Amino acid sequence: MLGELFSIVAPVYVCAGIGFFWVRSGRAYDTGLMTDLIFYIGAPSLVFSSLASQSIGRESLEIMFLAVVVAYAALASVAGIVLWLTGQTLRTFLAPMTFGNAGNMGLPLCYFAFGAPGLELGICFFVVGTLTHFTIGQAAWSGRPAWGAIFRSPVVWSVSLAFLFLGFQVEVPRWLLRTTGLLGDFTIPIMQLTLGVSLAGFRLRHVGRSVGLSVLKIGGGAAVGAGVASVLGLEGVARGVLILQCAMPVAVFNYMFAVRFDQEPDEVASVIVASTLMAALALPALIGLLVPTVMSG
Repeated sequence: MLGELFSIVAPVYVCAGIGFFWVRSGRAYDTGLMTDLIFYIGAPSLVFSSLASQSIGRESLEIMFLAVVVAYAALASVAGIVLWLTGQTLRTFLAPMTFGNAGNMGLPLCYFAFGAPGLELGICFFVVGTLTHFTIGQAAWSGRPAWGAIFRSPVVWSVSLAFLFLGFQVEVPRWLLRTTGLLGDFTIPIMQLTLGVSLAGFRLRHVGRSVGLSVLKIGGGAAVGAGVASVLGLEGVARGVLILQCAMPVAVFNYMFAVRFDQEPDEVASVIVASTLMAALALPALIGLLVPTVMSG
């Protein structure tokens, strides 16, 4: 069992470690270029090819999208209450406690733990999280949402196109499916390398608070995911993916927003580092609990 858990988690941290030590050794890495390739080409291609060729059924996807929306609302509510009770700055920490690393870390873990169906359902979480983070999440940083970001997002257009094919039951042209599949294949490894590169520039500060917020993000996230799954009656892979994605450590994009809106970026970076390190210990245990229940279901 330990060997199986290691095989699930190790690739994510090994790839991130390569990115980390790559830049620490003084080698160049164009983070801006890689981020643009992921945002404009890789992620939309991965989303389209996964949804358009999905094998779990449109109804299951729709239920999963609903569950993810409910989960994000619950994550924000629980985080907001805890932050308020503990006297933390909502504008600084609400978004980090809500939006986890559903892309760089969540997608490969969903795939390694639950196979292709896990990746397809994990993408639902990634899509909703990306759109919410760049609209409502941005409002937490700046005080005003950016609804126009929805219509400018390539991911939105790729989801819409995939659902058009699914809705009208039109077969996707083989050349389009193969092209987007090929482009989507580079996305997850580049995401993981970029995660490691980003972590190389962060430092751990105020250890007590960072660890406490990390427990809230990972442990509280898993509890919220389990609660939402129970209320909505999710079972099997869908339940496992929802809980796992809700328990992801703080997303690196939160640091970019903190810098942009001058909201204690060093503190946010510290929580990113602490939660990512904590996830290395917590996620194998969580996956060890989830995988047997999925297999038995």
